[in-house]
Amino acid sequence: MLESNRCSIRQFKHSDWEEVAELFKNSTVRKYLGGIRSEESIQTLLEEMLQQENKSYYWIIREKYTDRFVGLVSLDSYHDGINTEISYQLLPEWWNKGLATEVITEVLLLSFNKLKLTKIMAETQSANKASCRLLEKVGMRLERTLIRFGKEQSVYTFEVSD
Repeated sequence: MLESNRCSIRQFKHSDWEEVAELFKNSTVRKYLGGIRSEESIQTLLEEMLQQENKSYYWIIREKYTDRFVGLVSLDSYHDGINTEISYQLLPEWWNKGLATEVITEVLLLSFNKLKLTKIMAETQSANKASCRLLEKVGMRLERTLIRFGKEQSVYTFEVSD
């Protein structure tokens, strides 16, 4: 388990299913993520998340002192099939409190220090200004923009050298 100042970050398990499913049904959370997912696609996705591969990690974020569900953060294969991408979804009640910054910082540290990755990608809709600011705040830099899913996406990277 990982921890930030205010959050515990632990591996997704079946008992988290309903809370995580709520993220995929929340129109505010999903505004820049392709919209609300169908029940069938949520079920398939959550089953895949439970069967994590060696290079895929899905963590539940909880407020440390109350154990309240905050959201989900993951490391998974990027669209190119080569690099690793960090992704995150938090319930709106936790936005603008600095929790995402804490959590992403801890996951980046784990990525480089324990998993020995040298590059992490993140992709967000360019229109999602809050997410772009967050990625810049944790030290990621804008590498390029592209059109994917019919929208302009900003691709960020964080690299460490040997």
